Amino acid sequence: MTEKKTEASVGWNWHDSYGKLPELMYTRQAPTPVRAPELFVLNESYAATLGLEPAALRSEEAVRTLAGNEVPAGTAPLAQAYAGHQFGHFNRLGDGRALLLGEHKTPAGQQLDIQLKGSGRTPYSRGGDGRAALGPMLREYIISEAMHGLGIPTTRSLAVVTTGETILREQGLPGAVLTRVAASHIRVGTFQYAAAWGGVEDLRALADYTWLRHYSNVLPVEGQSRYLALLRQVIQRQAALIAQWQLVGFIHGVMNTDNMTLSGETIDYGPCAFMDQFDPATVFSSIDQQGRYAYGNQPDIALWNLARLAEALLPLLHEDEEEGIRIAQEALAEFPDLYQAHWLRGMRAKLGIFASQEAVETAAENGQQTATGNVTGQDEPKHDGHVDDEHKEADEQLIFDLLQLMQEHHADYTNTFRALTLEQPVEAALAEAAEYVSWYARWQSRLAMQQQTREQSLELMRFSNPAVIPRNHRVEEALAAALKGDHGVMERLLDVLSKPYAYSTAQEEYTAGPPDSMCNYRTFCGT
Repeated sequence: MTEKKTEASVGWNWHDSYGKLPELMYTRQAPTPVRAPELFVLNESYAATLGLEPAALRSEEAVRTLAGNEVPAGTAPLAQAYAGHQFGHFNRLGDGRALLLGEHKTPAGQQLDIQLKGSGRTPYSRGGDGRAALGPMLREYIISEAMHGLGIPTTRSLAVVTTGETILREQGLPGAVLTRVAASHIRVGTFQYAAAWGGVEDLRALADYTWLRHYSNVLPVEGQSRYLALLRQVIQRQAALIAQWQLVGFIHGVMNTDNMTLSGETIDYGPCAFMDQFDPATVFSSIDQQGRYAYGNQPDIALWNLARLAEALLPLLHEDEEEGIRIAQEALAEFPDLYQAHWLRGMRAKLGIFASQEAVETAAENGQQTATGNVTGQDEPKHDGHVDDEHKEADEQLIFDLLQLMQEHHADYTNTFRALTLEQPVEAALAEAAEYVSWYARWQSRLAMQQQTREQSLELMRFSNPAVIPRNHRVEEALAAALKGDHGVMERLLDVLSKPYAYSTAQEEYTAGPPDSMCNYRTFCGT
């Protein structure tokens, strides 16, 4: 009785729609209880947004649920099956250390996955222990919340619970369970799994479910099947998402097909990091030895992953395989222009250059925040991906020249745009270059061509250039303190990252680039 009262007071509103899919898509399983669950961090503001009661989530009973020691009434946890091209190699995968408790329906009507990460072994663990270490779970918490602050679609973190157990990696580490919230955990790899190990009707059931879950408000073009519409919607969302990554210097680190969602959210914050000095070849992940997922490769990898989704969908696109391939190729051909349009609009905004009036009106229709280039709504884009105006080629060259100069002079990506926004000098090595002086004059001439005032351009830049990002050395500093019991460093960092466009005095100490000792920084997946 106490447990039911606690669940009611927390505000959970459980559903189990994924469990109605064909059984080959998952395995029912309860979490493996942990020794001594203790709440480490709770995202109180997000909990309230979800319609949950933060105080009730701190209760002993609720923490046992977040640790996996209690299964909430009305839920039947499951591990999802999926496949994936990992660094180009196809593998049969699945949730090896995570369980979907169920879907929570918010007061606003959103249906969101509630997943426990680090909840124990599953049939998909592939020899792993099914557990997670505290450090990597806190890192996902910090980075996912930073991405949300930047306005980039992302899974989010509700809580981290310590387990009172030690897990073995290269050394003994404190264990933890992360509560991850997502629009869904349906991935490109989910479709690959259904196509490889299921039948056409299994694939159709998954596609129909995904459409109803994420795109039910979209009307397919006349004569276009739901399955082609689904593919095109995912292409459009991914084009917008990857452009947003590039605009803030985010490097995912492990863009396998099992880490690309059909909802268009960023997922899996293992070996990710944010770029300091601008260089398209930047790689942080210790396991990406060949640079497959380097910053500059991310748009091409996204298209490669989308092609794998199209391959999986072929039986639904047309009964004739050759015609299905033609249809898929035609849809995939839209990605480069869509991506370029999002990226160009965002880069223009970072330099205070307003898009054409037609583009502004289109963006407004699409529910986009034109000041930042960030997609804030999830409606179908209605434009064809092109920004057609007389300055397009010149603006692209202006942007390319600045990036080239930043690379040549090892300039910090975020701080260069921050300095331009504040009308402050850029780093000396860049500022003293004759080519930069010439570029700056060209930029000023371009701004003078606009109808908007200088103040309006600067305001656009403030909305488009974050003053702070989760710098790698700051994240490591917060994690080191947290693991020693000092939560304050992480709390202050999270507060700063929650308002990255504020340009407040409190943010200034977080804007410095890394010390020399961190210039060869590497990240690890934590598994």
